Amino acid sequence: MTSATLRHLLAGVLLVAFDLSLVAPAQAHPHGWIDLRMRLVFDDDGRLEALHQSWRLDPFYSLVVLEELGQAAGEEGLEAGLDQLGVEIRDNLAPQGYFTELRLDGEKVALDEVDEYTVMERDGRVEFVFLLPLAEPLALGGETLRYQVFDPSYYIEVVHEDDDGESLDKALVASGRECVTGIVPPDPDPERVMEAATLDVTDEAEPGLGRHFAETGEVTCG
Repeated sequence: MTSATLRHLLAGVLLVAFDLSLVAPAQAHPHGWIDLRMRLVFDDDGRLEALHQSWRLDPFYSLVVLEELGQAAGEEGLEAGLDQLGVEIRDNLAPQGYFTELRLDGEKVALDEVDEYTVMERDGRVEFVFLLPLAEPLALGGETLRYQVFDPSYYIEVVHEDDDGESLDKALVASGRECVTGIVPPDPDPERVMEAATLDVTDEAEPGLGRHFAETGEVTCG
């Protein structure tokens, strides 16, 4: 979903709530967040073939979306509205690489288009689940695979979180392989922190700013 769409939906009281209570003063730009779970999918030959991602939108933004969809649902119901929302999210993310960068040994890995996805309401939150295929299956032979999921404008913050909301151990899973996984917190340059802190809700961030504040998932498979 584009930042412009979020600016439209995260309006009024919602934005004030984020500004006053949920955003640290040193990193005041994000006005929404996504809880991320990542599962690496391997083929029968042990090659990485896709990234299965689950994005849970923050409770406040979810509330706004669900209320809007409920009012517009009519006879088709909320489920039809969520299905249409899934199409819009997928289409808006496609030109931006689905907010995902994947690298092996420093080289960027090409990704394919998303065809499998769904949007659901779970425990009062909107969840977007999708399978992001690689352009070609990738053999991992001891090299460390690294990925970041981020909004380039840093309007939305993306953080790993497991279902229990406490442990990160299950927020990144390599399915079908014996791999060592880890999530590295961001360590932005102080100048980047100041740049983000001075941005208002109406300001446009430097393209790629979000990369400097993104967590990095690391996977090493023998």
